[in-house]
Amino acid sequence: MMKKIVVVGPESTGKSSLCEALAEHYQGLWVREFAREYLTEHGTDYSFEDLLTIAKGQLALEDAATALAVREGTPYLFFDTDMHVMHVWSTFVFGKEHELVEQERARREYDMYLLACPDLPWTRDHLREYPDLETRDKLYQVYKEILKSQHTPWAEVRGIGPVRTQCAIDAVNQLFDSGR
Repeated sequence: MMKKIVVVGPESTGKSSLCEALAEHYQGLWVREFAREYLTEHGTDYSFEDLLTIAKGQLALEDAATALAVREGTPYLFFDTDMHVMHVWSTFVFGKEHELVEQERARREYDMYLLACPDLPWTRDHLREYPDLETRDKLYQVYKEILKSQHTPWAEVRGIGPVRTQCAIDAVNQLFDSGR
């Protein structure tokens, strides 16, 4: 049975690198973050309506990857974002969210979340908005509260480089080796 694992957390916490490393380790697949390609193409002066387009694009990537993983018998599928991320982004920037995001947050099911801690140095990137540690910590706490209030198991991921990857591997192994 395929396991679906989502990596969430503030920007510049190594989510994409972690997804890629975990997919390689577990011989699985990973779903990239649609927002990166959308904002690269359309610019970073985005609107509330752009977030709906981004959410729909993310859901389409997720559905396509899930179908592929099922066809191929892939054991693990890692997601470099989900509708929790869209919820946090939308409410943090605009103070509201689209109904679709809330509906999909309630509907979609995953086997585990990994919360990437902001213990990595912030890396400049043309898409990143919050270089200050205070904002990154605030967003981290928002994600943590969301994960604490839902039923899906989750674990924090800390460390730099191979230590961070091993932390995530240990969390995944602990959950799925326990027979859950």
